[in-house]
This record gives sequence, structure tokens and C-alpha cells, in this order.
Amino acid sequence: MKYLYPNHAMLVTVPRIAALFFIVLQLLGMKVYPGGTMYDASTQGYSFSKNFFSDMGAYAARNGDPNYFSMILFAMSLTIVGITFISYYLLLPTLLGNDRINYILTWLGTLFAIGGSVCMIGTGFTPSDVVFGPHVFFANNIFHCFLVTAFLYTIVIFRSDSLQKRYAIGYAMFFLSILIYVMILQYGPSVNSSESALIFQVLSQKVIVIVFCFSVIHQTYGFTKSGILKQ
Repeated sequence: MKYLYPNHAMLVTVPRIAALFFIVLQLLGMKVYPGGTMYDASTQGYSFSKNFFSDMGAYAARNGDPNYFSMILFAMSLTIVGITFISYYLLLPTLLGNDRINYILTWLGTLFAIGGSVCMIGTGFTPSDVVFGPHVFFANNIFHCFLVTAFLYTIVIFRSDSLQKRYAIGYAMFFLSILIYVMILQYGPSVNSSESALIFQVLSQKVIVIVFCFSVIHQTYGFTKSGILKQ
């Protein structure tokens, strides 16, 4: 059937819409978040530098108020992106696996992307204040999985004639950004050590999510300009 093949809708239009929905739902979640941070429960609303994204997905806000609306928006945003990424990466082996090596690498990258996408959905449905362990597992493994995906697809795009090499460079920068963030997760200052450490970790998370969104949009332009997609 037509929708099983790489086409403009599935590899360009849908990812762009999903990225837009993610951004809008996250902004709405920030707007309705009641307030409170790890170090100051009295703050009003969402603090861009002191609240993690996961604070929006908690059952109760840091100030103790119910957080239902923000929690629902958070889960919706990650579910939309997770499902979109699964569909997106399932189509790429057909498009970029133009020889045996690339075909193997694309499927390996896709398997890790599916794992990361499942972790996105899992992050949305595991409130950090209710099931902290599973939430941290899912949240951290989003980046561990996509680190492998970004590395493998960097190689694939460099080896492929389907996309311009600048998109391989873009994927390489995506890989390096995730690698830096994973290193921050593993070796950066603990949020429990000081408020400045919290701010560092929160802003690092914001930066990698922005890079993630930009990377998705950048990839869609690569497919549009390549002329290899069916309408």
C-alpha cells in the first residue's frame, strides 16, 4: 500500500506537524504548570531555567498543587512525537539502504530509534513524582538510543547518494550534541548539589531538546530538496 513507502507526507509533512505539535503542547504545558521548583516551592508558574520538562509530566507540581492539565499535555506531546518517529524511521531503510552495508546500518539505526521512541512515550506516562525509577530509565534512554541512531545514520548519509553531504554533517552535529548531553547526564553536577547545578542541568536539557527539534526539521528539508520522495 502507498503509505508503506517513503513519500513526502510521511517523511516531510507529518514530522514537521509533529514537531510543531510538540512545541505548542510543551509551551501550553509550561503556561498551565502551577509552580514550584526543586529549591523553591513558592515560585509561580514554570521556570524555564529551574524546571525540567519532566516537571510538567508530574502528577503534582513542585508547589504541591495538582498538575493534571500540564501532565496530560506533556504525555500527549511525547506520544505524538514517539509514534511519528517510529513511522519515520521504519521508512528510511527503503529510502537510504541503497547497498548492503547501508541497508544493515539503516535497520540498526531504526531499531535504536524505535527504542528511543518507545522511551519517549514511556517518559510521558511515568510521572516522575509517582514512578521515579521508570521515569528516569525512559527519559535517559531516549538519548542513549538516539545517540546510536544518529551515529549510524551519519555514516549512512555520508555513504549514500540520495542526500547532499551537508545533511550528513548535520546528522554528525546531532550525534555530537547528544553525546555531549549524555556525558552531562553521566558526569555533570548533580541537581541535588546546588541550585546552580540544577540550572545547568535544566538548561542543558532545554538545549538538547531544541537541537532535537531543529534536527528533525533540517532532515525534512534534505528530503524535500533531494527530489527522491513520492508525493
